[in-house]
Amino acid sequence: MNELLTPALAGAAAGLGVAMPMGAMSVLLLQEAMRERRTAMAAAAGIATVDLGYAALATALGPWVASHVSTVEAWVRLASAAILLAIAAHGLLASRAPDPAASASGAPVAPGAVPGPWRAFAKYVGLTAVNPTTALYFAALTTAQGASLRGGGAGAAFLVGVGLASLLWQQALVTIGAVAAGRISATARTWTFRLGYGLVAAYAMKIAFPLP
Repeated sequence: MNELLTPALAGAAAGLGVAMPMGAMSVLLLQEAMRERRTAMAAAAGIATVDLGYAALATALGPWVASHVSTVEAWVRLASAAILLAIAAHGLLASRAPDPAASASGAPVAPGAVPGPWRAFAKYVGLTAVNPTTALYFAALTTAQGASLRGGGAGAAFLVGVGLASLLWQQALVTIGAVAAGRISATARTWTFRLGYGLVAAYAMKIAFPLP
């Protein structure tokens, strides 16, 4: 039992380590939760899916992944920054026009259109996948642990820990965003969205440099 518990706990720690820092994806997920909780839950599952996928790839091919991703890391960072800047610009523009349905009903709905769950899942899979930091993070971890994760049972336990920890953390952010949405006014929510997308833009500029 301990042979599986130890790698599972290591995986949980690794999953939390990559999920807990409040970066651009966390901000975007909170924004989604303030719009529509069901859609945000799908987005959270998309983020956790990519974390699990990178962990699985790194467990099998850790050293190879680290060497190959690092050679193009600067270009991947630049592409990721461009995508995040586009999202921030779209969100800031959308926040200037209140939802007509919300105005008619008097309900405080966050600005911008709400995508369906599957569309949100695919969107967040794509956004998370373009971040090379996650791939390098798991590659470094699995390379450091070496042969301890080569066994089928230990490797599977590690991946279960990663997936569950990342998913639970992302869903906790969804809950926080959904609770906050019901407690603040429509005007405050609009400014919260503007601040959030401003942080996304700032984060995009941060990861873009140094230029390739």
